[in-house]
Amino acid sequence: MRPHGSPQELERRRQRGVKMLQQGATVTEVARRIGCSHSSVILWRDTLRRRGAEGLKAKPASGRPPRLNRRQLEKLPKLLLKGALAWGYTTDLWTTTRIAQIIQREFNVQFHRAHVGRLLDRLNWSCQKPERRALERDEEAIEEWKRHGWLALKKKPSD
Repeated sequence: MRPHGSPQELERRRQRGVKMLQQGATVTEVARRIGCSHSSVILWRDTLRRRGAEGLKAKPASGRPPRLNRRQLEKLPKLLLKGALAWGYTTDLWTTTRIAQIIQREFNVQFHRAHVGRLLDRLNWSCQKPERRALERDEEAIEEWKRHGWLALKKKPSD
């Protein structure tokens, strides 16, 4: 199991341990003082002998390589800005399932719709749901009521 701490902190820990060894401390003593396993100290000592101080340096954790490269990530928002209708959907509403289909079609990379949401978040795109409004909605009548009807109700004394 990987010890806690940033790669730089762990590097400093290894260097401290090796320095103690060079000053004459035993492997067991170094392990006890630093709070690590006996085998870790032996690995540090052997690495120092084989590769020198360079072998004790911090190594970034690479992780899994991204499935979409930088160019593809830059292209995705441009594709989505065309709108869902341009891609043949019946409404202009983007869903994560639809976006996953576009990614599959354009980049030949398959994503689960839940991951598409995380991907969009990384691109600073937010989830937006259009307001549902009645087709019969009369904006002018609503404004008129706000100006006159609502004011009349507000001015009435309460019972």
